[in-house]
Amino acid sequence: MTNHLIGQGGMTRRGLLKSGMAMTAAGLMLPAGMAMAQTEPKKGGTLRIGFNSGSTVDNYDPGVWDTNFVQVFAQARHNYLTEIAADGSLVGEVAESWEASADATTWTLKIRQGITFHSGGTLTADDVIASINYHRGPDSTSAAKPIVDPIVEIKADGPNTMIVTLSGGNADFPYLMSDYHLPIMPAKDGKIDPTSPDGCGPYRVDSFEPGINATLSRHAGYWKTDRAHFDGLLLLALTDPVARQNALLTGEVDVVNQLDLTTVSMMSRDPSIRVISVTGNQHFCFPMDTRAAPFNDNNVRLALKHALDRQEMVDKILYGYGAVGNDNPIGPTQQYYAADLPVNSYDPDKARFHLGKAGLTSLDVSLWVAEAGFTGATDSGSLYAERAAAGGINITVERAPNDGYWSNVWMQKPWCASYWGGRATCDWMFSTAYAAGAPWNESYWDNERFNTLLLQGRSELDEAKRAEIYHEMQAIVSNEGGVVIPMFASFVMGVSNAVATPDVVGANWDLDGFRCVERWWFA
Repeated sequence: MTNHLIGQGGMTRRGLLKSGMAMTAAGLMLPAGMAMAQTEPKKGGTLRIGFNSGSTVDNYDPGVWDTNFVQVFAQARHNYLTEIAADGSLVGEVAESWEASADATTWTLKIRQGITFHSGGTLTADDVIASINYHRGPDSTSAAKPIVDPIVEIKADGPNTMIVTLSGGNADFPYLMSDYHLPIMPAKDGKIDPTSPDGCGPYRVDSFEPGINATLSRHAGYWKTDRAHFDGLLLLALTDPVARQNALLTGEVDVVNQLDLTTVSMMSRDPSIRVISVTGNQHFCFPMDTRAAPFNDNNVRLALKHALDRQEMVDKILYGYGAVGNDNPIGPTQQYYAADLPVNSYDPDKARFHLGKAGLTSLDVSLWVAEAGFTGATDSGSLYAERAAAGGINITVERAPNDGYWSNVWMQKPWCASYWGGRATCDWMFSTAYAAGAPWNESYWDNERFNTLLLQGRSELDEAKRAEIYHEMQAIVSNEGGVVIPMFASFVMGVSNAVATPDVVGANWDLDGFRCVERWWFA
């Protein structure tokens, strides 16, 4: 799929969409009666992965990465300042430690010593600064630009220390530095070369054919002696789901991502493979333009939120591989998830009640969908329309072509299908898609109280106070926001029994947070 440039500065929608992060343990589905033996990691072999994505425009420039293929390719080559561990905690990678000022506006990071690039140089604070600066500035077109824009100054204090000053306090700054667009690359004359494959990660590039495949070999000088167990990697773009799953069943690949949910039960019966399902903060949704009638009336929005059967969508669209959503992008694995919020459950009478408060006896609306919006969006729209009719809401499902969906439909039509990978923190998710004026505020929502709380929560270092702030923000979004979020979708992968995985598989992104190439091994 080609990139689609939107918003200010040419940022890619899919780039930040897929940088969503969450925190959970894995659920492993094994064939009946079969136990999975845990083995100690050992070195050797070439891991072959078949991906649901990959594009001929994929390249080495970290500012434009978006497909799953190129994201795992990036994690194989690079390290980052911080890493989201499989259990959802934040750990240091290139940054050995960090410390914030009392107002969270100044951060001091200690850079780990002894890290080497594939080309042989030793990593210093200057490399980190150049890597971050690549995404900054008015001319930047990087998808990570919104993340680094709050940085007003970044400087070295010796070869292994750097100081970052922000325009305002941000208690989540270390989390932001784990974004996959922000790899640490070698600098020359204060700049990185965005066309270079050079990195300090676990594997070095042998070959790369965009949209087709990539081969890599273990970096002999990699500093993590307990990681990078494979001798090599073969990454294959297998976008057709049938071809991808057949490649796993016939042993042509060892791992595939995004199994076709209609065939998972069949796949799980094969004794040579197992299915791994992990539920994080990836969610499917229907944003509406809150500037435009009738969506500018919150009673209409509430009517629509009570007009769909959420559990039915989880059962029929996700085949049970997910969880019910509550029009709140913060999922149940999040640190500040508000578990006690009343659910906007299916209730046609409530839908009619809110229509009446909006001065309406019925409502006719169009919902634009395509499988590009999310897999199952077309059938979801049909289910939505069937259930909404009982509440006096007539939904016309408009089927849009996949090609050009993100440029011609998303944030262009008043109501459409969309999806998000989630984010590691509440502030990250809210700032990206719900803050007033944010380029990807897909509902064009502007709530004064919410925006005030957003600034307060971002700079608050007291955990109890932050919990209170984010609880109120979630309630506001659920009750007044312009996005219907019916479900959270699991990452569902197929893995050969020849491949061993840790007891906990990360769900911050697909394929163990894109780090399967570093964390997994052959049994």
